[in-house]
Amino acid sequence: MKTAILGAGNIAGILAVTMQALPEVECYAAASRSLRKAQEFAKEHGFQKAYGSYEEMLADEAVELVYVATPHSHHYEHMKMCIEAGKHVLCEKAFTMTKEQAEEIFRLAKERDVLVTEAIWTRYMPSRKIINDLLAEGVIGDVKTLTANLSYAVSGKERIIRPELAGGALLDVGVYTLNFALMHFGNRIARRQSAVQLTETGVDGQNVITLFYEDGRFAVLNSGIYGMSDRQGIFYGSKGWMVVDNINNPLEVKIYNEKRELCRTVSMPEQINGYEYEILETIDCIRNGKRECPSMGHADTLEVMELMDALRQEWGVHYPSEGL
Repeated sequence: MKTAILGAGNIAGILAVTMQALPEVECYAAASRSLRKAQEFAKEHGFQKAYGSYEEMLADEAVELVYVATPHSHHYEHMKMCIEAGKHVLCEKAFTMTKEQAEEIFRLAKERDVLVTEAIWTRYMPSRKIINDLLAEGVIGDVKTLTANLSYAVSGKERIIRPELAGGALLDVGVYTLNFALMHFGNRIARRQSAVQLTETGVDGQNVITLFYEDGRFAVLNSGIYGMSDRQGIFYGSKGWMVVDNINNPLEVKIYNEKRELCRTVSMPEQINGYEYEILETIDCIRNGKRECPSMGHADTLEVMELMDALRQEWGVHYPSEGL
């Protein structure tokens, strides 16, 4: 499938490496606001064409699928451009700044009959089913609690610290902790509590979120931009506990029994870099006439966006351009 990348930053480069390794993908075009940057990107990653404007690339009738790799603040605008040009879209997380924007994107996609999906890669990975199967198997007994954390030392990055770029920990890394809880504990949330530390620019630098489930389970989630964390997700059960190494791309799961002994290690399948699953599912769905991906359906995206909207409202974190 002739695939284009809109934006030529770091994440675009990582996805380009993945695309090069997939026979299902034809690395067709790359676009940046700078023609020189687009040309350098295309040359480095083996794309056939380079465009110095997004509009010019989207006018190319050969483009079938566009991967949107721009900052959160621009996802709505750029997805709308893609949809209006009749292109299918795989968009980086966080999908949009607000639930309202996401709803409008899905409405437009339905109107133009194109597939649009969120590239929250952990939703598409085989590790998701492996972890859920282990929980269903009862390897650590009755599970009432999970914790998940994801923090990186990224407070010096412009896109992270600036409100006008929809910065902050929540939309960049906290979105993974929320998805981790929803993937493995579901969405029957009765209430939530949270605490936040804001940066001088007014975005969230660190946060802790507790989700209380209707059945008595709860999830404690931490994310931040100041330092490296162990990135672990831990499930606590009546017969032991289970540690997921790196919730952002699970490498293995270690299972401990009630005697605190490591009794089992489950490794994840070999992969290119983990991004291939979202790309392959997107292409498969397009080829089969589907307009959303089952691993990250539109309702799932809206659920996460609604949670993040509510949390930002509680924290007083607002982005200058978050309206439609």
